[in-house]
Amino acid sequence: MDNKLLATIDIGSHSCILLIAAFEKISDEAKETLVPKLQKVEVCRLGEDIYEHGAITPERIQELSRIMVKFRQDVHALGASLKEVLMTEAMRRAENPDEVIEAVEKAVWVKPRVITGEEEAKLTFRSVKEWHDEDIVTIDIGGGSTELSNGQNSISIPVGALKMFKQMGPIPGPEYKKFTKEIFKEVSFKGLTKHQVYLIGGTGTALAMVFLNKQKFDYKSIEGLEMNLGDLEQVTTRISNLSKELRAMLPGLENGRHEVIICGLFWLKSLLEKLRVDCFKISTAGIRFGVLYPPLPEEPAKPKEKKLPPWLKKSSTEGENEN
Repeated sequence: MDNKLLATIDIGSHSCILLIAAFEKISDEAKETLVPKLQKVEVCRLGEDIYEHGAITPERIQELSRIMVKFRQDVHALGASLKEVLMTEAMRRAENPDEVIEAVEKAVWVKPRVITGEEEAKLTFRSVKEWHDEDIVTIDIGGGSTELSNGQNSISIPVGALKMFKQMGPIPGPEYKKFTKEIFKEVSFKGLTKHQVYLIGGTGTALAMVFLNKQKFDYKSIEGLEMNLGDLEQVTTRISNLSKELRAMLPGLENGRHEVIICGLFWLKSLLEKLRVDCFKISTAGIRFGVLYPPLPEEPAKPKEKKLPPWLKKSSTEGENEN
């Protein structure tokens, strides 16, 4: 691979993220690794429009276009090549996707691609796997959906921090237990339990910054940070006890994140309990990284075992006994 700057944009339900990165060798023997050079986050809250209107409003499209123009200017200023623009849960549910896609393409000069929840989960896993171990499970808590993957099994749950906030307010009440019970009726965690868990997404980054009291985002200090359920409970209680104004002053909770963070942390705890793990790690990777890696070769399909009808099985067994 050429060692040049590559860019991707992730347009989510709560925020938009620009990544500019390059493949580099960390050491002489190491394989080339994707190293971030610039990451920018802008809050767009497309999921709010989906919840309230079912479609993205003209005002929100205009704001999204403004964000995209800024991102395009950053990409061109650094001489990077914009490879992909990805759109996730909000656009999977929007009633007017074509209108939004057209506005984004006009702003960044690249046509965005709406990806499925399963593809989002796989790209998330790939991004973390390249930096860490393979025997892991990734959790990506977004604004409108949550993706989990172990590389073979990938699922998308239509629950996110922004969606929960719109439904239950900043701090979930007694209704939360019934809410999760109904959600988990439809979800199978087969193959995902009792593995090392990596949390990614805005909820994970904000959690790490509050836990470490990091005033500015620094992926090197956050990447691979290990926490346990006790740490999660402590941070959740600390944030919940603050007023809305004081909460907004905590590191990582600016630009509206202070409104949705507690919902995200409640949801994280429920997922960890379902996955039957006490500890987890945080990664700053995501689909914006995963989409830049070359596609993995597809595993050859296993030949289907031919099933014999009962009468033929019986005659085969009799023949063997005779021999």
